[in-house]
Amino acid sequence: MNVLDHAPGLVAFASSVEAGSFSAAARTLGTSPSAVSKGVARLEQRFGVRLFQRSTRALSLTQEGAAYYERIAPLLRALDDASEVMQADGIAQGVLRITAPGDLGRILLSPVVGMFLPRHPGLKLEMSLADRHVDLIREGYDIAIRAGEVADSDLTARRLADLPLVLVASPQYLALRGTPGSIDALRGHAHVRYMLGGKAFPIRFADGSVLNPAGVFDTDNSVALRIAALGDLGVVQILRLFVQEDIDAGRLVPVLPLQRLPLVTISALHAFGRQTPARARLFIEFLATELERLS
Repeated sequence: MNVLDHAPGLVAFASSVEAGSFSAAARTLGTSPSAVSKGVARLEQRFGVRLFQRSTRALSLTQEGAAYYERIAPLLRALDDASEVMQADGIAQGVLRITAPGDLGRILLSPVVGMFLPRHPGLKLEMSLADRHVDLIREGYDIAIRAGEVADSDLTARRLADLPLVLVASPQYLALRGTPGSIDALRGHAHVRYMLGGKAFPIRFADGSVLNPAGVFDTDNSVALRIAALGDLGVVQILRLFVQEDIDAGRLVPVLPLQRLPLVTISALHAFGRQTPARARLFIEFLATELERLS
């Protein structure tokens, strides 16, 4: 079997998985839904298995389809990356799939849409905003933006910025419970805690003190942290970037501002290794510049 004989079917299949339907894949490929469907059907006929379960409303991978996609997707991405070697160094083209934490992604979305994409009209960006840690290889993402320490892995990590944390509470909460003047006094306050991997993230101070308070509200989402703080629930530890406008407007007040908290490293992770394609490299460099400006 010559795999190149089935290249159109491979592309149609992979695009259908990533787009979620034959019609959406057709729009991406600039062809018709029937052409995409026929390409997938020929692939299924060649292997004698069904790659998709089809209905009038849904398209879902079979077990065989999922296993096949997991193997061919990196190969197709590698072909795209190889084509970039022949392109101008300052041009980003193709599809770039990004995953980023919700609040951080929303802050970066405006400059990405307003500045980065207009500079690179040949680039299509797919961006997922979710606080969970995705599996880049298995889920088909090119770059993951992560906050905090990066676990050892086969992925390449690029530090983008070091952002400060801040303890904040609403003026109403502090008026009711009092403003803590020390770390010991902070222990007796209500706390809204950030959950990571099912565990509450502790409050660590630069002097080595660590506080693991009980939480009146726990969440794994930074948007929810901010809402809880504005809702007078208690003291929240959060990236200052996420609440700077609230602090400036007086909606939130820094707590123990003279007690320094550690910086949080923001990193970009990818699996390209040293041969990072232009679309990924330029995007990462843009994010580093923007985060440096915002911090």
